[in-house]
Amino acid sequence: MDKAMIRDRLRLLREDMRREAVDVCLITSSDYHASEYVGEYFKTSVFFSGCTSDNVRLIVRADEALLWTDGRYFISAAAELADTGILLMRSGEKDVPEVTAYLKEVLAGGKTLGFDGRCVTASDGKRYRKIAGDCGGKVNGAYTPEERIWKDRPAMASHPVMVLSDDLTGENYVSKAARVRKEMRKLDAEHLVISKLDDIMWLLNIRGADIACNPVALSYLIFGIDDAALYIQESECTSEFVAYAKENDIELRPYERMFRDLPEMLFTRGVLVDEMSASDAILQTIEANEEEGTRLIRKASPVSAMKAVKNTVELKHLRKIYVADSVAVCRFIFKIKSMFGKGNKNGIPESEERDESRTSGKCLWEEPEHQKGVESDANSVSDQKKMTEIAAAEYMDALRREIPGYLDLSFETISAYNANAAMAHYQATEENCAVLEPEGFLLVDSGGQYMGGTTDVTRTIALGKLSREMIEDFTLVAVANLRLLYAKFPSGCSGVNLDTYARAPFWEKGKNFNHGTGHGIGYILNVHEGPQNIRWRAGRLSDLTAFEPGMITSDEPGIYIEGKYGIRTETITECVEAETNEYGKFLRFEPLTFAPIDLDAIDPACMEASDIERLNRYHRQVWNVISPYLEGDEKEWLRGATRAI
Repeated sequence: MDKAMIRDRLRLLREDMRREAVDVCLITSSDYHASEYVGEYFKTSVFFSGCTSDNVRLIVRADEALLWTDGRYFISAAAELADTGILLMRSGEKDVPEVTAYLKEVLAGGKTLGFDGRCVTASDGKRYRKIAGDCGGKVNGAYTPEERIWKDRPAMASHPVMVLSDDLTGENYVSKAARVRKEMRKLDAEHLVISKLDDIMWLLNIRGADIACNPVALSYLIFGIDDAALYIQESECTSEFVAYAKENDIELRPYERMFRDLPEMLFTRGVLVDEMSASDAILQTIEANEEEGTRLIRKASPVSAMKAVKNTVELKHLRKIYVADSVAVCRFIFKIKSMFGKGNKNGIPESEERDESRTSGKCLWEEPEHQKGVESDANSVSDQKKMTEIAAAEYMDALRREIPGYLDLSFETISAYNANAAMAHYQATEENCAVLEPEGFLLVDSGGQYMGGTTDVTRTIALGKLSREMIEDFTLVAVANLRLLYAKFPSGCSGVNLDTYARAPFWEKGKNFNHGTGHGIGYILNVHEGPQNIRWRAGRLSDLTAFEPGMITSDEPGIYIEGKYGIRTETITECVEAETNEYGKFLRFEPLTFAPIDLDAIDPACMEASDIERLNRYHRQVWNVISPYLEGDEKEWLRGATRAI
């Protein structure tokens, strides 16, 4: 993006701040629904900063601008912010203050903080408002400068809603509604306000396409013990969905009416609001009626916890689709390996490393924009004299499109060669794309949306010559992945407990990685889902959610060496019961992903005997599951790729 354009937009923003008497402007990368990924209409942080990272907090004052993001994006964000006048704040690093600590400093003396309360969670809004109050300052929670400055702002996405059948969901709406209402009664809540899009989709058994690769529809749901009102764009309501809503006593109201209706509602018998997902604007609107008799209950929504535990029908479909998806990944790895050298044997480097210079909301029921014009036959994508990062991604995408039930990608495929893979969420572009060569690593992180599940997988592939450092780091990542994959643990453990399985091999060598080890995964829904996750720092209460059988979670340790390479191995797991004995119930994981871990980059000398056994065990599973679906050269390659070491 043109850096001069960003500087000009910041100038216009500061002029607007002066007119509106706002001293400190805070802009998030979220939408009205606390979404991780957002549609083009909501990319206000990108408009003002040029930074395409997720999890962004941009703060602008008269004399400085700062942008916070997490370790997944440090390298790419630094490049995007260069020469914009915006300082990158690397969250979690030494001497980098948290957003709240910075606000305490700059709001001192009674300054005014401005933000769009619809794009700030209620929990964050409470903290910001307390800081401003403690400083004797004010908060303008309806500050929306983009509405005055962003002249060519895209329209809000709108696509037709799809109703899922019971044989896909395994539980109809009536049953889900009854379960949610039972939990509401325990909390003495007559209504539950839901703004989290995937929660609404799950509860109503519908899917949308208003965020690219995320099958959700922009909506709000006011769900009562005896009623339900869905606020949704009228253009999304098909005749099938209108009939379905009527049959299930779901009242349909225009999306834009939500904040006209909400101030008029008195929830005298109790309204449940989840402050982690509801917006500051929703909470402030409801709180304004407390003196009139509204009784506000601030608790976690029961929907997210229910959604995280997949039922037997969902699990049956997920296991099937992960096999099909894994076959596609194996075919992809075979093609890439066959195009380049045979690589190293048993982890013995053939030469020293070579430094590489840095070289990268559509409707699911229609052809996605990012795939239009792409040949559907996978073979046509790969027959090129030179394979680029983009060509590799297109080949992987084409293989997925051949799978029955394919809807879309679950996120834009990350195909990163050598130094580019050090940026955890790198995206190649036509203007800035590496050509693959017979040396180093290609990291591919990809997934699909299917009528039967959502997939996610990362494999790092050795293209040829590797340095000793590369081999040792690759082996370290594999060891970490496998120790977590085959962990056995007592019921009641959370991701904070489990993270140590994967991170201990790193810590023993004085190393670490700047992202979580695992995240929940949706069912024909968002590729990132909670409440369970696997990370070593308990930053939020959801981090302490205990694992249960039926939870689907990623296992993805990695290592990223700036300017050289990045390595990540991601296997998706299903939590299952292991055994129950006199010590209690124990759980374990079963892999859903079946794709080889590249033996050309493994050094057994860097592994303990138990780690080698885990690798061989996983590869036996890969062979047993995938080999019946391959023939000829592909099957012979898989035999070698899963051989015992």
